[in-house]
Amino acid sequence: MPATIFAQDPSEAATTASGQKLRVAVAPMMSPSDTFASYFRLLQYLGSQLGMELEFVQRKTHAEVRELLHSNSIDMAFICSGPYALDTTDTGQNLLAMPVVQGESTYQSYVIVHASSQAKSLNDLSDKTFAFTDPDSNTGYLNPVFLLRQAGYAPESFFRSTIFTHSHDNSILAVARGLVDAAAVNSLVWDYSEARRPELTGKTKVLVKSGAFAIPPVVTSAGMDDSRRNKIRDILLHMHENPQGRAMLQELRIDRFVVPEDAWYANVRHMAAPSFSEGPAHGQALP
Repeated sequence: MPATIFAQDPSEAATTASGQKLRVAVAPMMSPSDTFASYFRLLQYLGSQLGMELEFVQRKTHAEVRELLHSNSIDMAFICSGPYALDTTDTGQNLLAMPVVQGESTYQSYVIVHASSQAKSLNDLSDKTFAFTDPDSNTGYLNPVFLLRQAGYAPESFFRSTIFTHSHDNSILAVARGLVDAAAVNSLVWDYSEARRPELTGKTKVLVKSGAFAIPPVVTSAGMDDSRRNKIRDILLHMHENPQGRAMLQELRIDRFVVPEDAWYANVRHMAAPSFSEGPAHGQALP
């Protein structure tokens, strides 16, 4: 079986950009150790099916993963919907596939609070401490900020203070431990944590649920040739038909992969548009 290499150095990834190793990044939706543990076997399977060595590249922020894609320093990435939608013109990335999770092709942003919180709505979080995940995150930043700005509020004045945790499980942990009053998190990560670590999510509760967004996609760099892109897509689309592949998908609560359309991410792109950097006058109700 081809070896899996855990790459940390951006310059190292860049020097192999034209080689026979497949460089794959996983966006920082979970902490580095949990991301590595969760995706290691899936990526091993992909490497074995391709007959290639594989470099597993991790970065702290979504912006760093986007830059690696734009510079063709990685071949493929499991990214957040936000970074995909933010690249509205010369993207440097191509849609490859999208997971269907527990029968759903959509997910939500959850605003969570501690289980003991008396908050009943987002309005009740005024002057509270709040955790975002990443400035490019759809569920962990774009959506909650959009809701606030639509109601005429800016995060920096609505909340007493805010932090960026750089992963959704870190945000869940921060609320559970009382380090912050509330956080915005990816529903898929919260549900995954509830299944695997109920003692942690049991210390939190969901205050607000957003509308539906297309699940974060898998993309390839613009520099990947079509034959390799098609081969990788074919492996992912049929992975659930292979007993070994299906077992690995089940570990991630993934049913199968499907081919997404760019239009599915239009609502995320809408929230990120510069025209929504300012909201209307104060007084619009918050959920």
